[in-house]
Amino acid sequence: MATLREQLDIDLKEAMKAKDEAVTATLRMLKSAVKYKEVEPGAKGPLDDAAVVQVISSLIKQRRDSIEQYTRGGRPELAAKEQQEIDILQRYLPKQLSPEELAEEVKKAIAESGATAPNQMGQVMKILMPRVQGKAEGKAVSEEVRKQLSGK
Repeated sequence: MATLREQLDIDLKEAMKAKDEAVTATLRMLKSAVKYKEVEPGAKGPLDDAAVVQVISSLIKQRRDSIEQYTRGGRPELAAKEQQEIDILQRYLPKQLSPEELAEEVKKAIAESGATAPNQMGQVMKILMPRVQGKAEGKAVSEEVRKQLSGK
């Protein structure tokens, strides 16, 4: 099976052949972000799949922030372009957890950490994030942890 980086190369070539400009531009941007991460100070060479997933997740988070700003600024066409990029990037993430699956993971992490109050959220997040990395958005994870710890 191809690594995530190899799959990106394959998909980029296919998008270029198909003259799919949106996919081509998005994958080029992703490959650039991966390359940048590899050459930054302290980097240890080529990224493994888990690190590439982290890069993809951060790019998706940036796009979500942009959508919010474009929507507030009355620029729906730019928000739509950002959403299209998110849709393309999400193809490379592991299957996302459903809200029920996420709630179950949070429940397990709370039990393991022994946390009982919202001010112990950090202990739960430390256990939980490695398990759900790339499978759930950080914001959704923290909201679910906060909800369960506050007993709502």
